[in-house]
Amino acid sequence: MADITENQQIKYEKLKQYIKELGSVAVAFSSGVDSTFLLKAAHDVLGDNAIAVTARSCSFPKRELNEAVDFCKKEGIRHFICDSEELKIEGFAQNPKNRCYLCKHELFEEIKKIADENGIACIAEGSNMDDNGDYRPGLKAVAELGIKSPLRESKMTKDDIRALSKMLGLPTWNKQSFACLSSRFVYGETINEEKLGMVDKAEQFLLDMGFHQVRVRIHGMMARIEIEPAEFDKLMKEENRFKIVQEFKKYGFTYVTLDLLGYRCGSMNETLKDEEKR
Repeated sequence: MADITENQQIKYEKLKQYIKELGSVAVAFSSGVDSTFLLKAAHDVLGDNAIAVTARSCSFPKRELNEAVDFCKKEGIRHFICDSEELKIEGFAQNPKNRCYLCKHELFEEIKKIADENGIACIAEGSNMDDNGDYRPGLKAVAELGIKSPLRESKMTKDDIRALSKMLGLPTWNKQSFACLSSRFVYGETINEEKLGMVDKAEQFLLDMGFHQVRVRIHGMMARIEIEPAEFDKLMKEENRFKIVQEFKKYGFTYVTLDLLGYRCGSMNETLKDEEKR
């Protein structure tokens, strides 16, 4: 069993008590680090009164959907998959600054329908305390629709979640962070299925090469690769550089660049002014 701190144990007990008081819950499940941990905790506490709902769309890689399905089968969790095609949401494809709000609002309404049909009282999502420090318009939808955020209520950080996930034997404890593929686009640049596919294939190629934490940001037809600085040397090996460029051009990219700052969460938000984040 992995070591956890006393403070992490206290937060974990608080989380379980919070979930218990919900009575029944539908977890928005993406198979990521946070939602996997939340779903595991909810199912451990509530049993069949905890269900998982995963949205299938062109901005959600097939590998993530497959992992969600496999996890629920392994854990014996009731799992529902809904089609939530963001590109059909009015205004979404134009990639406005509140894109995430539009998406989350539609998604949680779909989850609510499934919850109501199955007699589930509450809906929960997996944001944590670290999400409070970045521009997260999706949290506005969470607040408006009364969605529960058990990990934030329990004051859990990403490090807490990873440590507790390791304690529980979850395979996601050291999984790379992930966000929907639409977050790879510059605000104002049109999002379409073709470019989403380009990003998906490019990131999968880097993952298959063994890079751990990756983002391929798209600027027109240019790819801006973000990886951990510790892996720069690997990417800069001549055979790897040429292999990546050759493959990315097959996907439709004209230019391929490396971001010298490396991977960072929400780097597209760096273009926003402070007043635009409010």
